Amino acid sequence: MEWDRNALHRLDPARTALVLFDVLTAYLHPADPVKAAVLAERQLLARLQALLEDCRRQGVWVCYTCAAHSPDGGDVVARLTDTDMDLRPWSDAPRPFRPEVHRGEPGAAIAEELTPRPGELVLPKYRWSAFYQTALELQLRARGLDTIILAGMSTDVGIASTAFSARDRDFGMVVARDACWSHRGPNHDFLMDRVFPRMARVRTVAEIRTMWKEEARR
Repeated sequence: MEWDRNALHRLDPARTALVLFDVLTAYLHPADPVKAAVLAERQLLARLQALLEDCRRQGVWVCYTCAAHSPDGGDVVARLTDTDMDLRPWSDAPRPFRPEVHRGEPGAAIAEELTPRPGELVLPKYRWSAFYQTALELQLRARGLDTIILAGMSTDVGIASTAFSARDRDFGMVVARDACWSHRGPNHDFLMDRVFPRMARVRTVAEIRTMWKEEARR
């Protein structure tokens, strides 16, 4: 295949989907004041809003992929791990993984500032990847969409898992660098600098807004 030399800087709205990963109340309005302050400093919610509104203006199809774990924990399998989700080694014995939010809880709702519109899909998921045993791939292929813009929480969990899955399914990707975040040390920057560029285009929201096919020609 011979690439257009401007292909890196272009997106076709008719072939692109915005996939918002776990943009949930519990994650975007965390009870932990330290986490809340970090998100406010990074203006994460404002950037997600700007990205969503820009995609809507361009006619891009929008999909929300949202954790939908059972309240009784019946759909979660215990695994042995060295640390908890915040990379803290177990002090005594390993404890089973427990999701932070469960289906039906207030924290599991999509953040009010990003409320879906009619025609936008809310897709429940049960593991880190938005593709694993969901209808996401079917929904994209049925619409003739071959590229996804990926944004949301958290960079080193669902964003990373979904990016690897999309890559293995031959989807093109743009990862919205400043519309994703992880609270776990340097993980966000490591993935954006050292991992995602090998499988995707890593761009800020401001850069994405200049990439639409008609805008890129100007």
